[in-house]
Parts: sequence; structure tokens; C-alpha cells
Amino acid sequence: MRVVDARELTAVSGEPVAIPDRERLVHLQFRRFAGCPVCNLHLRSIVRRHDEIEAAGVREVVVFHSPAEELAEHTPGLPFPVIADPGKRLYVEFGVESAVRSLLNPRVWGTIVRAVVLSTWGILRGRERGPAAMPHGGRFGLPADFLIGRDGRVLAAKYGEHAYDQWSVDEILDLAAHAPKPSQK
Repeated sequence: MRVVDARELTAVSGEPVAIPDRERLVHLQFRRFAGCPVCNLHLRSIVRRHDEIEAAGVREVVVFHSPAEELAEHTPGLPFPVIADPGKRLYVEFGVESAVRSLLNPRVWGTIVRAVVLSTWGILRGRERGPAAMPHGGRFGLPADFLIGRDGRVLAAKYGEHAYDQWSVDEILDLAAHAPKPSQK
């Protein structure tokens, strides 16, 4: 089982983010680019159920391959830290890829349409900012999810096959419920 070296990242907000977190599990999720409508659709589900996730002993940490300046426009009000990784250093370390299939997989097309409609509506109402025309790091990123134990062990991982292939909140809660407790070996 892989062990993540202890580190402190800095969120777009300036908040220090320790990984692993000695108090909680960490759900480290890799998204695509700032303002990505598909990513925003998923993050809305995380925001809606954030209290449940925290009650399960899980800290959400979200990584984007956009610069902090681009992300700052999209992160106010999010209840979890967002990490800018424009050089994709963390993406490489965790084996998170980019591929054309992120958008060309037929299983994601309906979600793309729904996400773009919702995002466009949010932009028109002044509640969302649109993505950059040419997002830093490109449009073909694939999502990935990691559940990291308090000791740094990766307890579970999922590498997305398309842009909307990630753990649901229910899956996160189930994984957390079955994770080893701090006193267990």
C-alpha cells in the first residue's frame, strides 16, 4: 500500500493544508481546470453534503491544474481548501493523467451538456465565473480520488476514465466508514 510523504500545501486562500491530516482522513481529489463546468457540477454535490463528509471524519482537499490567480475567482465560499498545481507536480506524483477520452467518452456527454447549461445559467445570473478560453494545463484532464489515512497510507484510489468519473459522496462516506480507525494497525 502506498504511503504519502507528509507535506504542507498552501490553499488558494493561503490556508496551510497538511497531508496527511493527523486528525482526519483526507479525500484528495484531482479536478481539471478553474471554472470547468463538469468539475463544478461534481463540487456542488460535495458542497451540499460537506457537513456529512466532515462528520464522517473526512477532510476534503481539491487540486486543480490552474494557477492560483485563476482559481481565486472560483473558490470564494467553498468549505474546503483548493490547491493550485499549475505545474502538475502533484498530478505526476499521484499518476493523474490527461487524455482526449476525458471528453470523448460517450458516458460523459450527457453530463457535459447538463454541466454547461447549469454553468451558463450561473454565469448569466452573475453567480459563477466562466472558465478561461484556453485553460492552463488544457481541457483533457481526468479526475482522480484518493482516500488518505491519518498515517499517510492511501486507503483507496480511483482514476477516472472520463471527465465525470469520480467517487460520489455516498462512496466517500462508505470508504470512510470502512477505513481503519486510528488505534487499529
